[in-house]
Amino acid sequence: MENKDYISIGKITNFFGIKGEAKVGYDNQNQLKNAKKVILADDVSCRELDIQQVRFHKNFAIVKFAQINDINELIKYKGQRIFISKSQALNSLEKNEYLISDLTGCIVYKEDGEKIGEVVSISSNSSQDLLNIKNYLGQISLVPFVDEFFPVVDVKNKKIIIKPIEGLLS
Repeated sequence: MENKDYISIGKITNFFGIKGEAKVGYDNQNQLKNAKKVILADDVSCRELDIQQVRFHKNFAIVKFAQINDINELIKYKGQRIFISKSQALNSLEKNEYLISDLTGCIVYKEDGEKIGEVVSISSNSSQDLLNIKNYLGQISLVPFVDEFFPVVDVKNKKIIIKPIEGLLS
């Protein structure tokens, strides 16, 4: 399902028990926890479902959908991605949290107005997200996405201000 109005928040990896609960790998715990309605989709079909309950266990979530009540109903959805509307995702963000799709394509400037490059993707390490900033020579710098380095993030205007320390962009 390719649609700019929806974003993927997880994937059904398996069933959990026999009562129709799904084992879900997720991208953002808050988005899954706050979701009320989701869309399950693969390359062929999609279905809107209501989330009845979400609980977290180890590195995955256990999700109970209101319309699915046993393992046999759930098995056909194994491997499908879970989507929510972009507006629903935006409502679940906390202060200084952004959607990856909104950060990608932003132009990065130094505080003096000098263009540094463009955010081409976001990756993560164990402690924080990293902006992958491609400069105009084609080199990519991985910069920790922390407030100290990025005092201004304006996703509406696709503009980010960076306050680099020595060696950060080389």
